[in-house]
Amino acid sequence: MADGKTTTQSRLLRDLKKCQQLVEQVTESLQNQRAILRQRGMTLPPLVTSTLDSVNTDIQKLTESLLDDQSELRQLRALASMSAEINTSLDVDKVLQDTMDVVLTLTRAERGYLILFNPNTSELTFRIIREDVPGSMGATPPGQAPQVSMTILREVLLHRRPLLADNAYKDQRFQQQQSIAGMSLRSVICVPLSYRDEVLGVVYVDNRLQSGVFTDRELNTLTAFANTAAVAIANARLYTEIQRLLREITSVKDLMDDVFTSIASGVIATDADNLITTFNRAAADLLDLAPDDSLGRPLTTVLPRLGANLEEALVTIQQQGASQLIESELETAQGRRALTIKLNPLRAMESEQSGEVRGVAVVLDDVTEKLAHDQQIRVTKTYLPPQMVDRIHEISNLGLGGMRREVTCMFAEVRAIATLANLRPREALDVLNVYLSVATDCIHAEGGIVDKYMGSEVMALFNTQLNPQEDHATRAARCALAMREAFLRLYAEEGIQSDPHTYRVGIHSGVATLGNVGSLVRRDFTAIGDTINTAKRLEENAASGQIILSEMTRAALDAETRALCQEMGLLQVKGRQQGIRVYEVHNAHD
Repeated sequence: MADGKTTTQSRLLRDLKKCQQLVEQVTESLQNQRAILRQRGMTLPPLVTSTLDSVNTDIQKLTESLLDDQSELRQLRALASMSAEINTSLDVDKVLQDTMDVVLTLTRAERGYLILFNPNTSELTFRIIREDVPGSMGATPPGQAPQVSMTILREVLLHRRPLLADNAYKDQRFQQQQSIAGMSLRSVICVPLSYRDEVLGVVYVDNRLQSGVFTDRELNTLTAFANTAAVAIANARLYTEIQRLLREITSVKDLMDDVFTSIASGVIATDADNLITTFNRAAADLLDLAPDDSLGRPLTTVLPRLGANLEEALVTIQQQGASQLIESELETAQGRRALTIKLNPLRAMESEQSGEVRGVAVVLDDVTEKLAHDQQIRVTKTYLPPQMVDRIHEISNLGLGGMRREVTCMFAEVRAIATLANLRPREALDVLNVYLSVATDCIHAEGGIVDKYMGSEVMALFNTQLNPQEDHATRAARCALAMREAFLRLYAEEGIQSDPHTYRVGIHSGVATLGNVGSLVRRDFTAIGDTINTAKRLEENAASGQIILSEMTRAALDAETRALCQEMGLLQVKGRQQGIRVYEVHNAHD
């Protein structure tokens, strides 16, 4: 339709030109006939000449109007073409540069600039520069900013309104601005680049050679160009920002994928409907499932062997938002596996305060080896002192040999062998194990370590490198008294007469040598020296049901425990020339 309109206008222009030529021919012919008529005493009618002049004027007006229409049509077409290119091209700069060339041609401007404004820094950036128009006064030298009127730029940026100066050099608004006078600016149009409530910059065109070049039509054309350009620039910025965010999101996703792939724990995430959205390789290996096959499936179908525990955990998370822990064993192709399954609520950032659960994060850990290791440790602790097992690395660093250290040593006979004479060996061993267990519990309760079992006897140490204790003497005494109470309860349970008692205890404190003895392939941690021997001699000299301790041990007791001691006098023991002052310890109610 536009092409048809152009053809019609062109035809009209040709017809008007012919009419104008005919009018000129008629006028010239009448002027030639006027002299002849005057010789004959005749004149032309008065209205003939004025009518022809009026017709000629009307033809000129029609021609100018058609030319204006054609110019405006060309401008509109250029803007439409620009809009189409911007909407289909990602190279916004190229479109704006090409369109600026068209704008300069249509507006007869000498120079054109698209200038962006940064409100944070108040800096101006020349995005598009066009100065190579034929007939212009020359381009800006490389490395220099184009010379434009900062006064006009500030005026447009401040008031956000287009500005048209048909002769800026003599414009009363800019008479005081030396920059305009110095640049000899003639015709200037500057319009803002506005997008929504933000001014992105301005479009500035001028002509330093001619004044009166620009009219409202050029102003409207440039304003329409600026509006389209503002949208293009905003879209380009948005596209750039989307590209940046997309790169960041892709990078974060790749990082998350790498993390999920590298961690040993199985990780599963679900949405609010408990449909799986994330399923890493470790989870697939633990559950013998393919990750791609599991995505989008309900969590309860992927972990069906947990039964009601999983359903209850999911309900609790949804209702209370509380994390849940499930321990389970699953039969897999690799064998039976023990798993700990931690379920944590997933909340969106905006709903953290409201508590709305958007999904569940499931972390699966294979604890099969850990449970096996713990079981080995438990078994080992039944044969070795628990403290030795817990601090085995420290003990191994001691090497063979030892160090001298003040300790308290206790020997306890838990059941006299003579009282087991009527029992078979297996029955006797079962009875001894019961009594030794009672004694061992008492030793552990006071932080002592069992050095060794010797038939019906047990040797305990306090304040070794494995169990450092400042109150080691008091702990040993309390341990012996606790044994007495425990044995009395055991007698009652077994229906045994408590008099006489079937236990005896000896305790002595002093310096002993503690460390590893044995070989490089088999060693024991133990204590040797006079202190240990003396404690053994005290136990051997104790009567049934008696707890005796040395003067050195009594001196180290706290006041409360010391008050329970009763002096027995001097005791001559094997291996010592001098006697040992000994004391018997009783419970307060004895």
